[in-house]
Amino acid sequence: MNLHEYQGKQLLMRYDVPVAMGILVENVKDAIPAAEAIFEKTGVGVWAVKAQVHAGGRGKGGGVKIARSLSEVETHATAILGMKLVTPQTSAEGKLVRKVLVEQGIYYPGEAEPEEFYMSILLDRASSRNMIVYSPRGGMNIEEVAEETPELIFREPVDPVVGIQPFQCRRIAFNLGLSGGAFKNMVRFVPRLVKAYLENDASLLEINPLFKTSDNKILVVDTKMTIDDNALYRHPDIAEMRDVLEEDPQEVEAGRHDLNYVKLDGNVGCMVNGAGLAMATMDIIKLSGGEPANFLDVGGSANAKRVEEAFRIILKDPHVKAILINIFGGIVRCDRVANGIVDAYKNIGSIDIPIIVRLQGTNAEEARQIIDESGLKVESAVLLTEAASLVTKAIG
Repeated sequence: MNLHEYQGKQLLMRYDVPVAMGILVENVKDAIPAAEAIFEKTGVGVWAVKAQVHAGGRGKGGGVKIARSLSEVETHATAILGMKLVTPQTSAEGKLVRKVLVEQGIYYPGEAEPEEFYMSILLDRASSRNMIVYSPRGGMNIEEVAEETPELIFREPVDPVVGIQPFQCRRIAFNLGLSGGAFKNMVRFVPRLVKAYLENDASLLEINPLFKTSDNKILVVDTKMTIDDNALYRHPDIAEMRDVLEEDPQEVEAGRHDLNYVKLDGNVGCMVNGAGLAMATMDIIKLSGGEPANFLDVGGSANAKRVEEAFRIILKDPHVKAILINIFGGIVRCDRVANGIVDAYKNIGSIDIPIIVRLQGTNAEEARQIIDESGLKVESAVLLTEAASLVTKAIG
């Protein structure tokens, strides 16, 4: 589950991780009072107005603006709230901005500009350990840094038994080129960050940029945090932070019906039981000249209700030109699945796009007979090659 920037910072503050002071605003009329409250606490008359969406690259899309007066705070909040923000990490349609974070300016007037670093913690599957990835080149696309200057990307593994050690924290501070008070603050900063990552069952905690201010403070200015969905039962307070408006509506609906669904940019909808079979089905769609429109795993209990809901979700995608249903009857019998498909088809009503059904396994022949005798516009296949040829024909 992805968190907004302001939500991630709220979690970090519980661990005494220093973050820039900010106030969430959902209405333009609240922007100036928020800026005034921040000024009273910090004494800095410069603010950042930042769109709160689940996407990176907000600044490049005009979703982050610096205000040097209260009138500019209001102007930027008016421009950003309600805009469709398009970034390198959104679709061409962009994301609707429903709230902004008014945050203290971190550039102290008349003083040297702060240094910007990059730091993240994530699971390194190759070593089976959490890994701190960091660089002295923050505030820009870390992918470009890794490609152009890989020597500036550093890694520090976190031992799962003893955790992060003081000598590792000192090495991180040294590699970032810090000294004096900033060095000491970074050594204190890293263990707190690791603790926040571990105790909240995060799968990603990314800070870009991480600032060293002109008075040697280490400050989180932007953060991206992702929580492991499988651990949310341990964190009901974090589960309540979920913003379904930032998620694909079809994926949200699929979740309510216990369907594993991921929307893709293709023209062939697929409905499968089992993740491995789903991947193979997507491959066969590609080989047939199509593009998979989704990943959809209905699970082992592919009953009529699940099949019907899966149908409805796939049909909401206007780009789908055909549907391929690929079910392996192991735990569930193919004839029961076939009956479920027929019932679902009848309950939904008119379906104008071709449907190819491939059932293999227990009672596959009986299932094919049920499909063929249903009188519906459904084509059946037993072999995967048959299904592939039917998909090719369907998408023309």
